[in-house]
Amino acid sequence: MEIRNCKSCGKMFNYIGKPICPDCDKELEKKFIQVKDYIKEHKEASINKISEDNDVSVHQIKRWVRQERLSFSDVSVAGIECENCGAMIRTGRFCEACRNKMANELSSTVKKAVKVEQPKQKESARMRFLDSM
Repeated sequence: MEIRNCKSCGKMFNYIGKPICPDCDKELEKKFIQVKDYIKEHKEASINKISEDNDVSVHQIKRWVRQERLSFSDVSVAGIECENCGAMIRTGRFCEACRNKMANELSSTVKKAVKVEQPKQKESARMRFLDSM
C-alpha cells in the first residue's frame, strides 16, 4: 500500500491511482456536477465566466472537456484548442479533421504492416540434420 499527500489539501491518504484524497475527490465531483448544470442553464457563458461563477479553475474545466466529461453547446462562445492544430473544439482533445487524419494514418500503417512479408531464407541458411547410423 502506497501513502501519498493529497495534491489539493496536503492530507496523507492511501494512493489508489488519483493524486487527491477521497474527500477532495468527492468535492471535485460535486463541483463537476455544479459546472455541468451551470453550462446547461447558461449555454452562452465563456470558460472564464463559468470558472468565476462556480469557483473552479479554468484548467480544471478544460481537463473535464478534454476527458469528454463536459461539452459546450454549438451556440456557446466557450471552447478549447485542438491539441494538434489549435482549432476551437467543443469537447475532446482533437478536432474532427485531426481525428480523421490520425485514423486514416493509423489504418494505412496497419495495412502496410500486414503487407510486409517475411523475407525468404536462402536454401543454404536452413538448418540441416544428419542421419546417424
